[in-house]
Amino acid sequence: MKYKHILLLVLLLIVIDQVSKIYIKTHFYLGEYIQVFGSWFQLYFIENEGMAFGMKILDNDLGKLILTLFRLCAVAFGFFWVKRLVRQGHRKSLLICASLILAGAAGNLIDCLFYGLIFTDTQFPYEVSQLTFSGNGYGQFLHGRVVDMLYFPLIDTTWPQWMPWVGGKSFRFFEPIFNLADSLISVGIITLLLFQNKMLKPREKASETVPEAETTP
Repeated sequence: MKYKHILLLVLLLIVIDQVSKIYIKTHFYLGEYIQVFGSWFQLYFIENEGMAFGMKILDNDLGKLILTLFRLCAVAFGFFWVKRLVRQGHRKSLLICASLILAGAAGNLIDCLFYGLIFTDTQFPYEVSQLTFSGNGYGQFLHGRVVDMLYFPLIDTTWPQWMPWVGGKSFRFFEPIFNLADSLISVGIITLLLFQNKMLKPREKASETVPEAETTP
């Protein structure tokens, strides 16, 4: 698998991720949701200023700036890492996993870099964001919020009353709301962890057979 093929794959995945985010951003107000397949699959628009599950380094603008710069460095290193894997002749399965992780990281990085500049803020509950290039964005460069929309509350129930500590409390699985970029990162990492022994095993080179010298009587 050549490096240019990986770049095309990464670019395609980034485009799909960004199209889905821009559609949600310009058609949903913050907190709006629709049911796609019953209640277990919903499009639910939220914005995330932190990392996965909303975790933050610091709860201020400095923390957001540090996180965005960290993502920028990680993506830059990711391109270097993938190119090195190609040069070393690693297996196609490993290169695809690396491409998924890189595309997901780059997709969320774009949100952090530019969304504050090119989108107006959402006014709950009726006004959705609009694309803008006149300096009327909701934030500054490097301070954009990541768009999340995929929600799979497969189980929504209540713990039995007899259970200690949690009895009577609500239980929902799967509760986090995420996006396509998060999915790419998760699939790439989980697949790599499950099959790392096979993926990281060097490919066997075709053995060269040297014809035996003919013996003269």
